[in-house]
Amino acid sequence: MANAGGGAAGEGEWLKVAQLRALVQEDHRAKEVDNLTLRRFLRARGHNVDKAAAMLLKFLRWRAEAAPGGGTVREEQVRGELEQDKIYMGGVDRTGRPIIVGLLAKHYSANRDMAEFKSFVVYFFDKICARIPRGQEKFLAIMDLKGWGYANCDVRAYIAAIEIMQNYYPERLGKALMINVPYIFLKVWKTMIYPFIDANTRDKFVFVDDKSLRETLRREIDESQLPEFLGGKMPLVSLKDYAQQPQPVCE
Repeated sequence: MANAGGGAAGEGEWLKVAQLRALVQEDHRAKEVDNLTLRRFLRARGHNVDKAAAMLLKFLRWRAEAAPGGGTVREEQVRGELEQDKIYMGGVDRTGRPIIVGLLAKHYSANRDMAEFKSFVVYFFDKICARIPRGQEKFLAIMDLKGWGYANCDVRAYIAAIEIMQNYYPERLGKALMINVPYIFLKVWKTMIYPFIDANTRDKFVFVDDKSLRETLRREIDESQLPEFLGGKMPLVSLKDYAQQPQPVCE
């Protein structure tokens, strides 16, 4: 059995998925988790069934708190973050992964409420994951730092977002293209953020040199799907506007 987004799964891997399911039955919510989700947690822990079970059980407890009632974060809970128009939905890359775009210069640490920000992270991960088509398991992110400065620097928020992604949305990020990166951000990343990123996630962050930006983007994304502001033909939709389109919850 194979999956275009997550790679081929052999009989041994599906056997471990079955073992993982048996281990997490202590939580009744685990019955609602499908096999592909179990496989992502398994892969995130190097196919160690015990570690994957601990990770999944932690996720189920967290999800119940982050989005009570089995739903997702409501728009009114993150309205302040949505109004900043810093997250956009794009097209798809050449492998069919949906694209999410972040404009980091629109985020200001002085205006950030951490509780709302964490809910916002859950909100936009749910939205982008809901766009992932059958046969694919990952999304592509473009993080644009053009205009980013000290007022935008928010290490606590960056670490919080990364930890939510790697702990509760494992194996969902296919690649994050970091573009227009100023030197000071790179220093902050290497010294204050990188140590908090797990080994499975680190290589997914690709810092694109300005000279190779056009070539890199065209290699990853067809012109018809590339955002207009990056020289393509795809208009972006702000998450605030996209929010008007109900989406299923991503697990």
